[in-house]
Amino acid sequence: YTRGTVTAFSPFDARADAEALRKAMKGMGTDEETILKILTSRNNAQRQEIAAAFKTLFGRDLVDDLKSELTGKFETLMVSLMRPTYIFDAHVLKHAIKGAGTNEKVLTEILASRTPEEVRNIKQVYLQEYEANLEDKITGETSGYFQRLLVVLLQANRDPDGQVDEGLVEQDAQILFRAGELKWGTDEEKFITILGTRSVSHLRRVFDKYMTISGFQIEETIDRETSGDLEKLLLAVVKCIRSVPAYFAETLYHSMKGAGTDDDTLIRVMVSRSEVDLLDIRQEFRKNFAKSLHQMIQKDTSGDYRKALLLLCGGDDE
Repeated sequence: YTRGTVTAFSPFDARADAEALRKAMKGMGTDEETILKILTSRNNAQRQEIAAAFKTLFGRDLVDDLKSELTGKFETLMVSLMRPTYIFDAHVLKHAIKGAGTNEKVLTEILASRTPEEVRNIKQVYLQEYEANLEDKITGETSGYFQRLLVVLLQANRDPDGQVDEGLVEQDAQILFRAGELKWGTDEEKFITILGTRSVSHLRRVFDKYMTISGFQIEETIDRETSGDLEKLLLAVVKCIRSVPAYFAETLYHSMKGAGTDDDTLIRVMVSRSEVDLLDIRQEFRKNFAKSLHQMIQKDTSGDYRKALLLLCGGDDE
């Protein structure tokens, strides 16, 4: 992953950073500027070293201190940046399926966009950290075809990319066409199996072929033939097959457009993609929404929260 906006800071001195953070939070008043500058310009591995140095030097927990000194969305953002990368998705999912009401939007976003390798890692970490089986937790809170597609994605058995067989492409496109456009009531199972297990390069060709056969983009068919959580998940899977950065650009755009901001989504995407593909997301954003991600964050947020998000964004695309 070299398409992130946040990379390892050099020269890095974990003790010096720990001391600067302690000073920023000690005594009356908090120096938020110092905190946000340090935490947005160090990568996650370095932030973990800072937390370790902080504990060694002061016998205090950096995250606890941040929680007691900061408030609101800014606090949520800083604490999210401190969460170890490998645990981030597992933690997000844990909170999406606990207590009253499941956050289907979060399940959809994570499971549609992560690579099979990442999904395997999430399941393993979930088991280690929470002593629970992620698949059991998710099946307990979901139902119907939405549940089935989530389970397929959780298997993380998507075919690896390789030679694309044009005959199979034609066959899959025909199956989807018959299951969607030609049939009263969609044959959801076919959509789930094909979209959940075929390789990315194969599916990109299937979508082209589908367009040729039916005269519709596959998204249009899904939109017409399905509804609710299943529709949203199918669309997310299709969009991520086409382009993960474009999917996240759209996710960020919708988190800010119109009245009110979906800050949970904004924070989750900015933090989780900052070391992965945020440069590509910015590019797609500019291309698809006639304004830059930087401009939209600038317009939609305020205060230290805005400053930190803009630093994570890492530049404007005029």
